[in-house]
Amino acid sequence: MRANPWETAQTQLQKAAQALSLDPLLLARLSQPDRIVEVSLPLKMDDGSVRVFSGFRVQHNNIRGPYKGGTRYHPDVDMDEVKALSFWMTMKNALVDVPFGGGKGGIAVNPKELSEGELERLTREFTRRLAPVIGPELDVPAPDVNTNGKIMDWIRDEYEKTVGHPALSVVTGKPLGAGGSEGRTEATGLGGSFALDEILRLRGVSGKGKTVAIQGFGNVGSYLARYLQKSGYKVVALSDSKSAIFSGKGFNDIDALEVFKKEHGSFAGYPAAKAIRNDEILTLPVDIVVPAALENALTADIAKGVKASVVLEMANGPTTPEAEEILRANNVTVIPDILANSGGVAVSYFEWFQNRRDERWTKAEVFKKLEKKMRAASDAVFRTARERGVTLRDAAYVVAIERLASE
Repeated sequence: MRANPWETAQTQLQKAAQALSLDPLLLARLSQPDRIVEVSLPLKMDDGSVRVFSGFRVQHNNIRGPYKGGTRYHPDVDMDEVKALSFWMTMKNALVDVPFGGGKGGIAVNPKELSEGELERLTREFTRRLAPVIGPELDVPAPDVNTNGKIMDWIRDEYEKTVGHPALSVVTGKPLGAGGSEGRTEATGLGGSFALDEILRLRGVSGKGKTVAIQGFGNVGSYLARYLQKSGYKVVALSDSKSAIFSGKGFNDIDALEVFKKEHGSFAGYPAAKAIRNDEILTLPVDIVVPAALENALTADIAKGVKASVVLEMANGPTTPEAEEILRANNVTVIPDILANSGGVAVSYFEWFQNRRDERWTKAEVFKKLEKKMRAASDAVFRTARERGVTLRDAAYVVAIERLASE
């Protein structure tokens, strides 16, 4: 049975609250979103017919600054999942120490069924409905599932028309030519490599030669593979939704893998690699496994077979609470999602900051600032875990909630 992500989030919050003897009023505030906005979106289709879609925005908490989080377009909207994601954004922003709160939202639609014109009209209608509750100082959306820079730029343009003044920083994840930041595409994967490297360093371990298996080869998994390989790790297994491959020698040309996948639709048939079952990817005899695809990927049954000593959570909520207990009992170190994948929102903050000050940073500057943020957050989590005798996940929540409590 699929774990409920909102219940998982609540469990994580309660554990951290107990460790901190948290003020009951703050605990109550963090236990539920500040606001859930639902809007009706009538759309005239290209054939003249009219369809009505539902849009939403979950604003979890803004103690530290404007709500911040992705906008997804997907037909199967699960409100508990979106509430959990908005909560995790609150925690993630506090942990990586950027002045944002947490939010999430989108439209219940399959964008592949719409023409580009229909998609643009729907996005603009959604923006008009949300205009009173979003803005550079209120709530700053970003891309998520099935959304991209073009859609963010439509939101920016329509918001500016609606409010009657320029507002470049109303969204992040914009195209480079429309106010986007250098380095945003690579940020989540690169940030994960910094977090892994720092945690290993603090444990007195070198990453060079360590074997890695990565589940998921989207934007996050593919860039993580590149940066780990460049840093001396040995990426020996990769999977996507349709296939999985293994090479004991390691994959040294990630770009070639990506080209092959685009041309063939999967990794199946990739030369000099052995095909394996998708369900094997997290239980291979490697040093590090990386769930970088979907939530609840690491279940109790899978956790029993994990042979790696480190799990790097690049997906949101990939480990169920039951799996977490098994991994802990087996002395497997879990680098939690709110730390591991926070590089994306860190660079989203950099974009917002640059827009607010009319600045343009080079990619090298962005990456340098990102590394500083990720290593500082990793250091804080590691130190707290050692001081309190808790897991890195519990420590990450303690650090985040302490920062929220200090506001």
